[in-house]
Amino acid sequence: MAWDEWEQLKTSAAERDSTRMQLNRLPDEDRPNAGSPTGGFLKVDQQDLAAIGDEAFKLYNRLWKEARVTSTDSAASDLSGQGFALGGALSHVALQWDKQLGSVMDACALISNHMDFTKNAHAGDEVFIERHVSSIQTLDSGFDDDWAKPGKPNKIYEPDKKD
Repeated sequence: MAWDEWEQLKTSAAERDSTRMQLNRLPDEDRPNAGSPTGGFLKVDQQDLAAIGDEAFKLYNRLWKEARVTSTDSAASDLSGQGFALGGALSHVALQWDKQLGSVMDACALISNHMDFTKNAHAGDEVFIERHVSSIQTLDSGFDDDWAKPGKPNKIYEPDKKD
């Protein structure tokens, strides 16, 4: 297909109905966060982090209580002892299940611990930022002429009055 022919097809399609042909993009309704100045920003607060960590911790505990299979070891050894190949297969499946369960439980523990750490780190960041912003305001007041009327000394430099 020649390039001119392709351009003609695109132009004619656009003239007929612009919503029928959309090349190399999704419709706007399928892109809720794309290009929107008011959306698309990730915002998480402490309650969100705590809820995620709490759910991961609950899932970890449920997996520990409900997903572990402890009765297969004796059944597998009994079957193997009686000459059934099923005993070895059951032992293999149980071992694989334990490995996979351990991986999922490790992931849950990692998520829970990370959310706790993130929550605490952000709380510390808030205090740090608040302290620095308040100290910048005090420093700025020493250089700002608007803090004192013309001809009057800036109050920031007045000695502390002790009674």
